[in-house]
Amino acid sequence: MAAWEKNELTRIAGADDLHISPFRDNGVTYGTPAWIWCVVVGEALYVRAYNGQNSRRYRAALRQKAGRIAVAGITKEVTFERVDGAVNDLIDEAYQAKYKNSPYPQPPYLQLTIGARARSATVKIDPREMKGTKNEFESSALGGDT
Repeated sequence: MAAWEKNELTRIAGADDLHISPFRDNGVTYGTPAWIWCVVVGEALYVRAYNGQNSRRYRAALRQKAGRIAVAGITKEVTFERVDGAVNDLIDEAYQAKYKNSPYPQPPYLQLTIGARARSATVKIDPREMKGTKNEFESSALGGDT
């Protein structure tokens, strides 16, 4: 598994939002980018679907397990992994610290993001290791012979 570079995590941690695009069902075409809050805990990047596990993008991220993000001038091919357990407490704290002074209506948005429904839809995002160029990846995903 690929790891985030320290400077990338620093930039992402300072960014207000992230655009997430899980693959569509064909596994090649990116979905429409959606704006979402993100936090960095330790050396990991997390997002939550504040609408919970019924969120369309949450379901797509887990089903496809890959896609792309854009944040802080970084565009990255990534993998998505469901997260559960004690790390959610640290993620709650990170959301509260980062977004407590957000211009978005408070408390609803932050409270939704740290509530039980969103906690159940926590996703870890890791950089995706790519073989060769993007075109080679897309071709192999379509069954090509690159």
